[in-house]
Amino acid sequence: MTRSFEDLVAEAEAAPMEGWDFSWLDGRATEQRPSWGYQRLLGERLGRASAALDIQTGGGEVLAGAGKLPPLTAATESWPPNVAKATRLLHPLGAVVVHDEDEPPLPFGDAAFDLVVSRHPVTVWWEEIARVLRPGGTYFSQQVGPASVFELVEYFLGPQPEEVRRARHPEDARRAAEAAGLEVVDLRAESLRTEFLDVGAVVWFLRKVIWMVPGFTVDAYRDRLRELHGRIAGEGPFVAHTTRFLIEARKP
Repeated sequence: MTRSFEDLVAEAEAAPMEGWDFSWLDGRATEQRPSWGYQRLLGERLGRASAALDIQTGGGEVLAGAGKLPPLTAATESWPPNVAKATRLLHPLGAVVVHDEDEPPLPFGDAAFDLVVSRHPVTVWWEEIARVLRPGGTYFSQQVGPASVFELVEYFLGPQPEEVRRARHPEDARRAAEAAGLEVVDLRAESLRTEFLDVGAVVWFLRKVIWMVPGFTVDAYRDRLRELHGRIAGEGPFVAHTTRFLIEARKP
C-alpha cells in the first residue's frame, strides 16, 4: 500500500542526523558513484603516508573505511555531534579528532603532514592546506561540483543565477590551488544520476545537506513537498544529477 504524505514526512523529520552516513536513504534514493573510487584511492595514499590529516571528517566513516591509517593521523570536524561520533569511530584506529570551526588557521603547525585529504568539504582553505603540507606532500580530495542536484534545488527555490550554478567549478579549484603554491597533478569530473523514490527521502536529504535549500523546513515548503509527493506517486522517481570532481595537488 502506498504510504501517505504525512507518514513519509513525519518519519523523515524524526530520523537521526548525526554523522555523515546516508544509509537511511537505502531503498529510498539511489546515487550513481564516481568511476574513480575515492575511498580505494584514499586507502592507497594513506598506506604510503607517515602523517595524515582528514579535514571536515564528518562522522569519520570514510576515513575509518579506507584501510590502515598512518602512524600519525588527525581529523578535524566542526559539528559537535559529528565530533563525538568520529571520536568513537577513529580513536580505536589510532587517529585523534580535533574540534575545529572550519575557519583558518588549521590547528596544526607548518609542514605537519605529508598527506591532507577531504571528502566533500564545504569550504577549502587552500593557503592553510599548503601551509600544513610538507614539501613533496599531497592534498587529495573528492568534492561536490557545480549545480549539483540542482533539479531539486530549483524545484524549491526556482531558477538560480549563473554565478550560483557555476560555483564550485573544478577549474576554479585548480586556480585556487595553484595560487596557494600547489601543483595540480590530477583533476577529473563527472555528472551522476540520482533518484529520490519518495518525498521522505527528499525531506531527509535537505535536512542533512543544509546548504542545498538554506533554511529548509517542512512547514516552509509543505505545499511544494505535497506536490512532489503526488508527482513521484504518479510519474515515478524524482531524477536529479550530482556533480563530483577529484583533485590531487602536490606541494613542491
